[in-house]
Parts: sequence; structure tokens; C-alpha cells
Amino acid sequence: MRKLKLQVQMTVDGFIAGANGEMDWLVFNWDSEINQYVKELTEPIGCIVLGRKLAQGFIPHWAGVAANPQAPDHAAGQKFTDTHKVVFTKTLENSEWENTVLAKGELVEEITRLKEQEGGDIIAYGGGTFVSSLIKANLIDEYHLFINPTAIGSGMSIFKGLENRLALQLKKSTSFPCGIVTLCYEVKR
Repeated sequence: MRKLKLQVQMTVDGFIAGANGEMDWLVFNWDSEINQYVKELTEPIGCIVLGRKLAQGFIPHWAGVAANPQAPDHAAGQKFTDTHKVVFTKTLENSEWENTVLAKGELVEEITRLKEQEGGDIIAYGGGTFVSSLIKANLIDEYHLFINPTAIGSGMSIFKGLENRLALQLKKSTSFPCGIVTLCYEVKR
């Protein structure tokens, strides 16, 4: 069975965005070490799952990067563009993006169906409401938290609304020169 992994950027105090969706706290001066870490995380991925709001920016952005061979992150753009994507939505009627299908059914059933398919693991990138729903339904198998060296005091938490304790086992932690620390947790089942 495929695993569902979450890769998310967050602040030291646990927020993925400010109270009004601000993301100006993100560290962008990534070096080759953190880029290699992300490459190793995403290389075996066979499917990307996204909420509609994030998909509307994520998919076109990476398609544009893939279309520009001179872009510094061209390889990542190509990987994200070539990988099968599933966008969870209640409002879109048709997919407007290449290599992307819409999931309009019940979340647990749709994710379970994806996990049971052949292929590489699945990775979720967000957005916040979608990821919170995945966490609340205990669908994520592995958490890859990219902790940025910033505290913002309040904002959007992906763990808000968690009804039961989430027991995690640390698999790996890595610090990078840019100040980001990655924490990889596996869910204790």
C-alpha cells in the first residue's frame, strides 16, 4: 500500500500562514543541501494531492518553471508537471490542467482508493483546510515539516480541529545552513 506523505513549510510556532494568509516569513535562500533533500523526498512520488485553492497557483507555477529550461528549479518544475495530480474540490467541474484529475467524492474513500493503487507514494502539499482535513481523518502516514526560523504569533494551523491525540515517531531531523530544520515523523499506528 502506498504511503501518503505531507510536505509543508511552517513557522517555529506551528503556523503555515499568517492570520490573513501571509507567507512573507518563508525562507527562500535554499542551498544545494536542502534542494537535494527535497529532490530525494519527491523523486519516488507517483501522485500529488492538493486542495483546489493551492492547486490554482501551484500547478500553473510549476508548469511555467518546467517550460523554462533556464529556470534554476527547472528539474523540480518538470517533476511536479509530469507527476499525476489529484485536486480535491467541491466547486470545479472539470480539470483545467494537464495530467490532473478532480476528486469530488468523500475524502477518506478517495485517499484510501489512491493508497491502494500501484505506484510510488503520494505527497500532499495543501492548502491549509485540505491538509487539516487529511490530518483530522488520520490519513497522513509521514509528516515532513520544514520549520522556518520565524515565529509569527498567530495564523493558520494545520493541527487546529484535531480531535484526538496524534502520536508520532521521529524518523529524521536535519538542519540546513539557510536556517530551516526539517522534521520527518511517522504516524504510530
